Amino acid sequence: MARKESISKEDLLNAAFKMTKEQGIEEVTARKLASFAGCSTQPIFRNFENMEDCINQVFERALAFFDNYYENYYKGSHVPFVNLGLSYIAFAQEESNLFSFLFTKNVNADYNLYTKLNGRTGAVKTEMSLAKSEGVASPEAIFMKMWMLIHGAACMSLTGDYDLSMAETRIQLEEAYKAFVKR
Repeated sequence: MARKESISKEDLLNAAFKMTKEQGIEEVTARKLASFAGCSTQPIFRNFENMEDCINQVFERALAFFDNYYENYYKGSHVPFVNLGLSYIAFAQEESNLFSFLFTKNVNADYNLYTKLNGRTGAVKTEMSLAKSEGVASPEAIFMKMWMLIHGAACMSLTGDYDLSMAETRIQLEEAYKAFVKR
C-alpha cells in the first residue's frame, strides 16, 4: 500500500510564499522550506521539478498578491500614474521582501517591469488611457519619467531613506506629472 501524502503542493507553495514574505526569497531553499513546512525535502521534489520551478510558482503568487494589493489600495488621486505609484511605494514599505522579490530581482525573464506592473488588472494601460484622455500625446514617455521617480522612492523605502508621508508623496507625484506634461 502506498504511503499517504501528508503535505500537498498547495501546502508547500503556501509555506514558500510565507517564507518569502517574512524572510525573503534568498531563504527559500529546499532544506529550509522543508523545515519551515515540517516535512522532508522529498515532497518538495515530488511536487516540483526543482527549486527553480517552486520559485517561479511563488513568483506567480507574489504577482497575484501585488495585483490584489493594487486593486484594494485607496485610489484618491485623479492624476494619471499617481494611484499606481502610491500603491507601489506603499507595497515596498509594507511588503519589503515581496517587493524586492518582484521588482528588484530578475527571477522570471518572461516578465519585464511593464508586464509586472500592468499585471492581470491592466493597471498601466488604464493609467495610460487616462493620460491620453487628458490630451497627453505620449503617455508612454510620461510613464517612464514618472516610473523612474516612483521606483526610486520605493527602493529608497527599502533602505530606510524615504521619509515622506503618503500625503506628501501624493503631492510630489502630482506635481511631477504636471511638470512632465508641460514640457
